[in-house]
Amino acid sequence: MKNIKYLFILLAGILVFTACEKEKEGPYLNPVPDAPKFVTPTNGQSYVLTEAEEDETFETFSWTAANYGFQAPALYTLQVDEAGNGFADKVDVIATNQLGAEITGAEMNSVLLAMGATPGQPVSLEARVFCQVQQYAPVVMSNVISMDVTPYEKVIIYPSVYVPGSYQAASGYEADWSPDKAPELISLLFNDKYEGYVYMANGSNQFKFTDGPNWDLNWGDDGADGTLDQNGANIELANPGYYKMNVDLTAMTYSIQNTTWGIIGSAPPPYDWSADVDMTYDMNTRVWSVTLDLNAGELKFRANDGWDLNYGDTGADGKLDQGGDNIQVGEAGNYTVILDLSKAPYTYSLTKN
Repeated sequence: MKNIKYLFILLAGILVFTACEKEKEGPYLNPVPDAPKFVTPTNGQSYVLTEAEEDETFETFSWTAANYGFQAPALYTLQVDEAGNGFADKVDVIATNQLGAEITGAEMNSVLLAMGATPGQPVSLEARVFCQVQQYAPVVMSNVISMDVTPYEKVIIYPSVYVPGSYQAASGYEADWSPDKAPELISLLFNDKYEGYVYMANGSNQFKFTDGPNWDLNWGDDGADGTLDQNGANIELANPGYYKMNVDLTAMTYSIQNTTWGIIGSAPPPYDWSADVDMTYDMNTRVWSVTLDLNAGELKFRANDGWDLNYGDTGADGKLDQGGDNIQVGEAGNYTVILDLSKAPYTYSLTKN
C-alpha cells in the first residue's frame, strides 16, 4: 500500500512538472526571420512624373508580411536610394504598419528633388522595405527592386524647425524670441534630421527649437547635455558666432559648431591649395563674400581652415554639396565670390568684376 502511495505522489509530481513546463512554452523567435517581399511594383519599371498629375497615385507599393515566428506589430519603412549606392544615402519615403502604401506623384517628386535629381532627367533608383518589430528582434530587409523615375521642376518645401532666442534682434532676425522671425533648420532628406546655420552677434545668447513658427511645440535642454527636452530650459551659447546646428528629432539630440568660412584651391591665392582666403559675413544680406583675383583653376569652400567641413559642387549646378567636387574657374580675373548658407539648398556664385 505504501508503494502505491509513493507511486501516486511521484506521478502527481511528474504531472505538476509537465504542467509547469507547458506554462513556460510561448512564442519563439525565428533564428532567421522571413523578410517581406515586394508584390508591387515589378522590377524595372519606368515612370515620368508631371505636375499636372502630382496629386494622383504615382505607384502603389505593396509587400508580404515579415514572419518573426510570433504575432507582433511590425513597422515597415519604404526606402529608396540611387542605384548602385548600397542605400548609403537612403531616403525614407513612408513608414507604416500596413503591407503597402500609395505614393503620390508630388511625394515622389519631392523625394527625388531632395536627393538632388535634375528635373526632366531620369534617375535610376533602388527601393527596399526595412522592417522592425521590437528593440531586441533583428531588423530585416526585403528584396531590392529597381526603377527609373523622371522628376519635374518644383519648388521644394522642406520640413523645418525654428530657432527663436535672445540673439535675434542684434543678429538681423528682427524681434527676439519670435519663432515666426527666427532662422530655420531644414530636413533636406525629409527624415527628421535638421540642419542649418544661425548667426549670433551677442556675447551671450539663449534660444530654443520650435516645431513651427509659434510656441505650440518647443524643445530646450534640461541639464545642458545635448539632449532635447520638450518645454526644456533655454540653450545657452557664450560667444558670438556663425553656428552650424544639427537637430535629430528621432534621437532627440542636437549639436552646434561655430564656423568661419574661406575659399581654398588652385584658383584663389596663394594658388596652390596650401592656405585659405578668409570670407566676411554680412548679417544684412546673410551671406559670406570676398572679392579677389582668381586664376583659372579650382576652388572649394571650407570651415575653420580645415577639411572636416567643406563644400564643393557635384554636377556644377550652383548648389553646394558637402564634400562635393571642386568648383571650376574657367577664366582668370577679379571676382566677387558669394557663399549663401542661409537657406536650403546652399548656393554660391562667382561673379567676374
